[in-house]
Amino acid sequence: MEIRPNIAIPGGEIEILSEGFDAVSNDFGCLIGEKSARVVAASSKRILAVVPEGVSGNTPVVLECGGQQSESSDITVGRLLADELHMVANPAVDPADGAIVATRSGSRGYQLPNTLYRIETDGYIDELPVEVMNPTGIAFSPDGALFVTNRASGEVLTIERGETAIPFASGLGIATGIAFDGDGVLYVGDRAGSIHRIADLGLPEVFARLEPSVAAYHMAFGPDGRLYVTAPGLASFDAIYAVDTEGGVERFVRGFGRPQGIAFDMEGNLYVAACRAGRRGIFRITPSGEIDQLVSGAGVVGLCFGQDGDLILATNDAVFSVDAGIRGRLLG
Repeated sequence: MEIRPNIAIPGGEIEILSEGFDAVSNDFGCLIGEKSARVVAASSKRILAVVPEGVSGNTPVVLECGGQQSESSDITVGRLLADELHMVANPAVDPADGAIVATRSGSRGYQLPNTLYRIETDGYIDELPVEVMNPTGIAFSPDGALFVTNRASGEVLTIERGETAIPFASGLGIATGIAFDGDGVLYVGDRAGSIHRIADLGLPEVFARLEPSVAAYHMAFGPDGRLYVTAPGLASFDAIYAVDTEGGVERFVRGFGRPQGIAFDMEGNLYVAACRAGRRGIFRITPSGEIDQLVSGAGVVGLCFGQDGDLILATNDAVFSVDAGIRGRLLG
């Protein structure tokens, strides 16, 4: 029995390839981690099933029919770290201690009482006392300072000790995506159609122009020094863009529905939260443009890599950790 992909989070849809089971009978079923899974579609050779809530880690998958069970095959299911959040972009990992910074962003222009959180490595969730309206993009600078965009006011802020938000740059439109290049220069995406470069004294300059996004720009620097950007729209054939050091824009790959959060690993592979060919989750894109689905998950908006090779996934309201054994790039 083959399962594709073999990594998922609860709510993700997996494809099970098997022979010899009568998938159209009334007593056919699928167990994932000893819990009954909802079967979306089934034939004699292919079953689509949804990973149920409440399972995590190395999890067996078994088909059953007429009192008989198939041999089990294992998948890896992400572990829930926090819920009741509101993520609209990538989380970020503090390079100093491995804690994850996540957001409760809220509707544009509406101030929630707590908007920034630290998920410590021991699982403790710390509500940061600093007040930031609509925190969207999060990134740590090369020297370990935390930067956050506020899409309501078009600002990027530095957060000191989790208590004080200090304006770093303003006039950035609907400020969403954020990334540092290898020299420590900050780039901020205005989802209305511009990417700003902020090199000196917090003064932004327009670095590149793209198609506007209905949601947010998501940005990461690749090992080739180019800035990679997603700008989700309403089509099912959106592109991932690559912007060179002079601001020239080209399409790196196409064919995604609402591509959002992106990150690179140490091997130069690009990972994107998106839909593709009816599947949802995290897709891996090699430097040559080959694409495969790594993780199945619904509503995934962002990702980053932990310090121990774990993959951190953010849905609209929750954060998960998956033991993927992938080393991420320190910047971007």
